[in-house]
Amino acid sequence: MPAKKAAAAKRARKAPVELTTSQRLGAVVKSARDIMRKDKGLNGDLDRLPMLTWIMFLKFLDDLEQERAIQAELAGEKFKPSIEKPYRWRDWAANPQGITGNELLAFINNDECIRPDGTRGQGLFAYLRSLDGKSESREVISTVFSGVDSRMRSGYLLRDVIDKIGSIHFNSSEELHTLGTLYEGMLREMRDAAGDSGEFYTPRPVVRFMVEATHPQLGEVIEDPAAGTGGFLVEAFVHLSKQVKTVNDRKILQTKSLQGGEPKSLPYLLCQMNLLLHGLNAPRIDPGNSLRHKLTEIGDKERVDVILTNPPFGGAEEKGIQDNFPDDKRTAETALLFLQLIMRKLRRGSKPGRAAVVVPNGTLFGDGVCARIKEDLLKEFNLHTIVRLPNGTFAPYTGIPTNILFFDRSGPTKHVWYYEHQLPEGRKNYTKTQPIQFEEFSECLKWWGKRKENERAWKVPAKELLENGCNLDRKNPSAKEDITHLPPQELAASILKKEQRIAEIVAGIQKLLAKPSK
Repeated sequence: MPAKKAAAAKRARKAPVELTTSQRLGAVVKSARDIMRKDKGLNGDLDRLPMLTWIMFLKFLDDLEQERAIQAELAGEKFKPSIEKPYRWRDWAANPQGITGNELLAFINNDECIRPDGTRGQGLFAYLRSLDGKSESREVISTVFSGVDSRMRSGYLLRDVIDKIGSIHFNSSEELHTLGTLYEGMLREMRDAAGDSGEFYTPRPVVRFMVEATHPQLGEVIEDPAAGTGGFLVEAFVHLSKQVKTVNDRKILQTKSLQGGEPKSLPYLLCQMNLLLHGLNAPRIDPGNSLRHKLTEIGDKERVDVILTNPPFGGAEEKGIQDNFPDDKRTAETALLFLQLIMRKLRRGSKPGRAAVVVPNGTLFGDGVCARIKEDLLKEFNLHTIVRLPNGTFAPYTGIPTNILFFDRSGPTKHVWYYEHQLPEGRKNYTKTQPIQFEEFSECLKWWGKRKENERAWKVPAKELLENGCNLDRKNPSAKEDITHLPPQELAASILKKEQRIAEIVAGIQKLLAKPSK
């Protein structure tokens, strides 16, 4: 009897443990990344993630197109694929015994090559970049691959990566959901590797808070004119998905709800993939600079219901872009140009548009052009709330204190509510290892619908702000002095005052020391 039990226990130990979808896909992606680490042409996550992304993009597209071809056949309709033979994933990548080594590199990178079907013709990237705009998907593919390079030097290692990605089923909703989460993790890692190029990423808790506070509704058009890797649009998509009840609701969500702009080729590719992995079948992302249109030419047709964005700040736009703005509001500061664009693009009328925008502290106390823009904001829009974010919210990529402006087009501002988001007790700032959490916004979201002044919230009449040069940098009357939120002039005066006091104390000590001892 004991021998039987021992044998049973041994079999139980040997029985393979069935992995969850998340564990299996995590292992696949990790294996692919480990293979890429061996390649001499890739240098860190900044190279590896884009490489992994374009491979995933082509596999995703082929899975999607095969599914659409079946649906068209069942409906008795003709299906026109975005990518023709022999450039579809199934033609060159699906077979593990297919092309590899230098032959694979030549097919992907060369303008002309011997293709997998044995004929001579365009290489893969050359073909993808040449796709015309006869369909929206072909245009997206062409734009995506116009900024993509294959940097792997070993065609054999590349073949191994392709085989790993080939095991992912992008037409499985469970796998897609899991991959979306995995991909966000990789984007965070890429941000970490990017250092000061980490403009691509806004902390997810901040994004989610902004979406919850603006509460987009199905049927509204939501835009991020500085989309980066698509964090705001992904969160808005998740938020709207919960409102879908019918087939028509799903169609509205997929085709009419979300749009954005991203001019840099790398974040454009990452944004497309991020949205695809979260379930948006045909992301509408404009690859041009959102500031390229003359402001006065943006009319009702271009206006939207909700804008959620963290525009780049500290950048300097060229004169050609600045000339698209009114003479008295021209500036090289990117954040201020985006603020004007957002104000212009909000829908007017019975259902006024609304916006949530991350801005640096300098926008609050800035004068000159900045003050004139804020005057318009107060007089023509309802700037109802400014949420002041604490130190390190965007750490370690910038130490600049930031704020979120919430405004709509319902009429002029009567008063501005300020809400100071405080650090958790005992913390001096946020860090990369201890970042901000969404749960920390729960108090603010509770307060949002039932507003009362308290130790974190206070309001200032718009009249008072206008009379004071539109300086929106207002200190919490209930808080101790926080010099990180002072404008430069006050900060310099505060430091000088403290230095003078220190000098007085030192002088007093010197006098005492100079007295002869008795």
